Amino acid sequence: MVRKTILKRASCSGLCWCWNCVQQPVVFPFRTFAHPWGRLRAVNLIKIGRWLFSVQKEFGYARVSTARQHEDRQVQALLDYGIEERNIVVDKESGKDFNRLGYLSLKEKWLRRGDTLVVKELDRLGRNKAKIREELEWFRAEGIRVKILNVPTTLLDCEGQDWVLDMVSNILIEVMASVAEEERVKIHQRQAEGIAIAQEKGVVFGRPVVAKPDNFEMVMALVDSGQLKAVEAMRELGVKKTTYYKMRRSFLRAAGRV
Repeated sequence: MVRKTILKRASCSGLCWCWNCVQQPVVFPFRTFAHPWGRLRAVNLIKIGRWLFSVQKEFGYARVSTARQHEDRQVQALLDYGIEERNIVVDKESGKDFNRLGYLSLKEKWLRRGDTLVVKELDRLGRNKAKIREELEWFRAEGIRVKILNVPTTLLDCEGQDWVLDMVSNILIEVMASVAEEERVKIHQRQAEGIAIAQEKGVVFGRPVVAKPDNFEMVMALVDSGQLKAVEAMRELGVKKTTYYKMRRSFLRAAGRV
């Protein structure tokens, strides 16, 4: 999509619409230009329009923990609520922190004072109770409203009684944030227990172990004596560099030389 920009004199304060300062809309990248009337800079016309007319928008956010999971259920709930599809951002990352590409893009580039962020469930925002609280406080300070579809009090508008809704919402969010964090702890605990049981049954995780070639001991002896270099030893054993050095370390460790 082409971004339309206007030219504005850097020396002017605020928004000046005189002919000397603002020229006809043109398409330019965001950089400084030389001009007979002084240095000019490009100003994003979309941002100026939103600032002038105080357009308030609603954005949706959805998150799943892995690329194999599907966000369809969350996206459909946001669409049903009335969020435009182009205003929905999806992340496929863990909820342990908020360093997610889509979420940071929402905070830093899209959301403005007066806008609203909508999520289906609180744990889709994150699973760390302390960080959830920090993010909600940041949104409040920036004048951005957060609506959580499974917390009905965050969806209500009650003029003059906002403090009551805020109080109830804060209590519900505190409880749900604790539940989300506890669920994350349980997930890790279940994973650890599953891995331990699998290992007891002989299941091996990671890459399969490469069997040592029949001539491994002879090649190691030649390497130790200096008759073979590492590259030649890899060729004799028929293994790759990483596998060779792993075998070499195991050999030296078994011999008590490391």
